[in-house]
Amino acid sequence: MAIADDDIERIRSTVSIVDVVSKQVQLRKVGRNWVGLCPFHAEKSPSFNVREESGRYKCFGCDASGDVFTFVQEIEHVDFVGAVEQLAGRAGIQLTYTSAGQSKERARRKQLVEAMATAIDWYHDRLLNDPGARPARDYLRSRGLSGDIARQFKLGWAPDDWDALARGAGVSADLLREVGLVFQNKRNRSQDAFRARVLFPIFSDTGEAIGVGGRVLPGSDDPAKYKNSPETPIYTKSKTLYGLNWAKSDIVSSDQAIVCEGYTDVIGFHRAGLPRAVATCGTAFTEEHVRLLKRYTSRVVLAFDADAAGQGAAERFYEWEEKYQVEVSVARFVGGKDPGDLAQSDPEALAAAVDDALPFLGFRLDRVLTGRAPQSPEQRTRLGETAMSVVNEHPNVNVRKLYAGQVATQVGLPVADLVQLAERGTRRPQLRVSAPVRRGPRENAEFAAIALLVHEWNAIAPWLVEALFVDDLCRRAFLALAGAEGDLTSALERADPDARELLESAAVIDIVADAEIEARNLIAAATRRELGRGSRLSDPDLIRRDREARLQLEDLQSADRVHEAAAWLLAWLSDRTEERVHGGS
Repeated sequence: MAIADDDIERIRSTVSIVDVVSKQVQLRKVGRNWVGLCPFHAEKSPSFNVREESGRYKCFGCDASGDVFTFVQEIEHVDFVGAVEQLAGRAGIQLTYTSAGQSKERARRKQLVEAMATAIDWYHDRLLNDPGARPARDYLRSRGLSGDIARQFKLGWAPDDWDALARGAGVSADLLREVGLVFQNKRNRSQDAFRARVLFPIFSDTGEAIGVGGRVLPGSDDPAKYKNSPETPIYTKSKTLYGLNWAKSDIVSSDQAIVCEGYTDVIGFHRAGLPRAVATCGTAFTEEHVRLLKRYTSRVVLAFDADAAGQGAAERFYEWEEKYQVEVSVARFVGGKDPGDLAQSDPEALAAAVDDALPFLGFRLDRVLTGRAPQSPEQRTRLGETAMSVVNEHPNVNVRKLYAGQVATQVGLPVADLVQLAERGTRRPQLRVSAPVRRGPRENAEFAAIALLVHEWNAIAPWLVEALFVDDLCRRAFLALAGAEGDLTSALERADPDARELLESAAVIDIVADAEIEARNLIAAATRRELGRGSRLSDPDLIRRDREARLQLEDLQSADRVHEAAAWLLAWLSDRTEERVHGGS
């Protein structure tokens, strides 16, 4: 597809290159030139020159040069046609395409983007000015998202009305249907897809309006807490990162991108002075996302639980690191808080988490080793094998060997033996020991909870019930401690021999862990395990409670709702266990 030469020349003669460049670079007049710091490489003394008369720019530091179209291509990472279209839109120039078919397709896309942009403006105006939006404004204010923040990110509100958008936005129903904002109901009427929700508009990396994400307000009986635009001709989730339109400039200048899971996390990072954060749009982090970010940086910090998806996800990350030459690291957050909440309560801690991010493999390994102090040769061997199974996920043998040395030092095993395991790269490495190995609890998190009960009874006991323990040995140890109300001496007298041995190990281990986080992880794991069992499909009450359990599981990750969610889930888990014991589902 090509654009008529006359249109290109009209843009060149109409658009000021100084105006375009000054939106990205702070310029000052020096003689006939405008001078500033080059946006294409790091420098302390300005060597980037722009001349209005010739319509050209030149950096004497990195040799970058070109005209206004080249500048937009390089800054916005678009092709020539995309640069021309952006500048034409700014100048109000209607373009003529030389290919009629492609011109029609381009024009239709433009219509859809404009329809979405109009709807986003309409939703935004509702949030700011509609009296009915007061609960939405109060909710956003409670999350630190009021006033200037709502305007900066163009937050919106969808009224609780069947067809308020369809009637009031001034956009044809066909266009709104095609971008997923309305649908045809059973009465053949256009009905709004988003109702009674706070809305987060989604833009492409070049700033085109392409979708929205919505969240219900607290107290709503809608079981779907989050709802996102469906995929449309202008919106593909696996190729879209929320906030990239705002973040890309800082991503380039800092050579780092922060990837989150939620819209409010992105906004939180921006509020905390880290405007290089983006988020996936209701999907997993994909190779397309990596390819998109690689345009701007080679360093990616994951600001979510990167270990949750397990080994399969790890292998993909290592593959992408090699294929796209990117460095993937993981930020760890104080108290298990999500970035949106941490930005409001402790922005310095949020910045520190990014600064102290661990390489992805280092993060995975830290999860295995932190808080464990093996006492016996058997325990050191088991921990070393577990750690090396994580190390050996990495495809690079030299990386594996270096991490093997770290494991050996921390666990207290011979370096040469672990390096040999790293060289072999087996996924189930085994070390030979002279004494027979007695396998401990299947769930390391459960043993950590027992150890915390021994050492910090008051901190963790209110969070635990018998239903959380799937390992029978840990369950028996828990019951002994619970029956003794945390008194170790009494618990040892109550416990059977194997449970007593476990309690004695827990009593001497140097446990370094956050009681609330460990308990919350146990509750989440038990909830997922129980939901996986399913309920009797013929019992509507059980189905309703399972649905509520899924919502409470989401609230378990929210700092301001975690205690209520934990209490509800503990009662639900106990009821489900009791029901199963007496012949239920």
